[in-house]
Amino acid sequence: MIRVLGQYVAPRTVVLAITDSTLLVASIALAAWIRFGSIADATWYLSQPYAAAQICIATSICWICLYYYDLYNMEVIARRAELMVHLMQALGTTALLLALLYYFLPDLALGRGVSLLAAAIVCVSLLAWRLGVDSGKFFRPAHRVLIAGTGEGGIRLVRDIVRRPDLNLKVVGFLDEKGERIGQPLVNPGIVGGVSDITDMVRRERVDWVVLAFAERRGVMPAMDLLRLRLSGVRVEEAHSVYENLTGRVMLDRLSPSWLFLSEGFRKDYLRMLAKRITDVVISSAALILLFPVCLLISVAIFLESGGPILFRQERVGFEGRIFKILKFRSMVKDAESNGPQWAMQGDARITRVGKILRNYRLDEIPQLVNVLKGDMSLVGPRPERPEFVKLLGEQIPYFVERQSVRPGITGWAQVKYQYVSSVEGAKTKLEYDLFYIKHLSFFLDLTIVLRTVQVVLFARGSL
Repeated sequence: MIRVLGQYVAPRTVVLAITDSTLLVASIALAAWIRFGSIADATWYLSQPYAAAQICIATSICWICLYYYDLYNMEVIARRAELMVHLMQALGTTALLLALLYYFLPDLALGRGVSLLAAAIVCVSLLAWRLGVDSGKFFRPAHRVLIAGTGEGGIRLVRDIVRRPDLNLKVVGFLDEKGERIGQPLVNPGIVGGVSDITDMVRRERVDWVVLAFAERRGVMPAMDLLRLRLSGVRVEEAHSVYENLTGRVMLDRLSPSWLFLSEGFRKDYLRMLAKRITDVVISSAALILLFPVCLLISVAIFLESGGPILFRQERVGFEGRIFKILKFRSMVKDAESNGPQWAMQGDARITRVGKILRNYRLDEIPQLVNVLKGDMSLVGPRPERPEFVKLLGEQIPYFVERQSVRPGITGWAQVKYQYVSSVEGAKTKLEYDLFYIKHLSFFLDLTIVLRTVQVVLFARGSL
């Protein structure tokens, strides 16, 4: 199992991401050979002054389009019709972007003949390679997982494993703490034995991985048996840790403070936070300048539909509980909260026609770049909540105030992984994602979130 930025990634996905670049370059080289009829002529063509830059640009744009059209998502790859549609969309977008680039920078263009041949070869090779990877013939048999205990954490974990066949995990079953419910179904499969039989079960079922999910550890956890299994090479982990790495969330159910402060992560050293702040200032300044014409158009559209005000200001809770005024383009009718604070909901009647477009593409949040410059917010972080909701949710959800240990963000891990929420239960799920972000905060995680945010904005996913 491969872990990237604190989360398990399917080995097949990693293989695809690494090998696609090689396939793309090889396709161009093969196209040059076919076009010119000999290896010597193809070598001469590929050794021209701009050839390396031409190939690098073409492969990079194609790789980015493959990512944005979910061609590294094994669920998409497993559905043949959907795979074909996404592949055609990715290659079509690649062709369009390259055509625009070549129009303005003709020196970077590959020859027309080579480009057409390469496109055909790329289409066939990428499709064939994904079908081969999906078949699983290139990979080892599934990891066999045994759940020691019948706690809710283990049940949640198994449900997620069942939903992720791409991870190549096979759950053997659960072990009951007292050995009294053998044969009883829990998820799929059910209880296959008792905790006291863990050593025999591991050997008999050829288990690679034991996950601890005890409803109550005292008097039932076989510490010495687990130690011997660990020393023999069997992987032994807590359900909370496995769930975190599998889903990108920190499971709140039965989470103890000791697990939080003893687990790895939560690094916020001075240089790391200084680099994050400098990045925020540079990018937000540049974005405000580039987006100024867009802001003018949005302002005119809002005014023409419903008059002023253009901007919406609202109190939010920021870093270490400080209150600040968040800025947004107004997307609702005036006096939308005359009856008191309300969560936004799907199909909310208060949202204007212009506001719906702004929300779909997250354009209403552009003014928050000013909040970033002022230091109230960061580009990436947990979304800032209103004081009324912070008080309500803090009373009902454990660890909710820990979101305030970093600056809130325009976008965040919870925003790209989960939809808008309008309930306490939804806020709890988002908190699980926020705690994962705080725990694994890094430049590369921020970059991943920004790339996914661009994908959400382009395809209007997850918005009200």
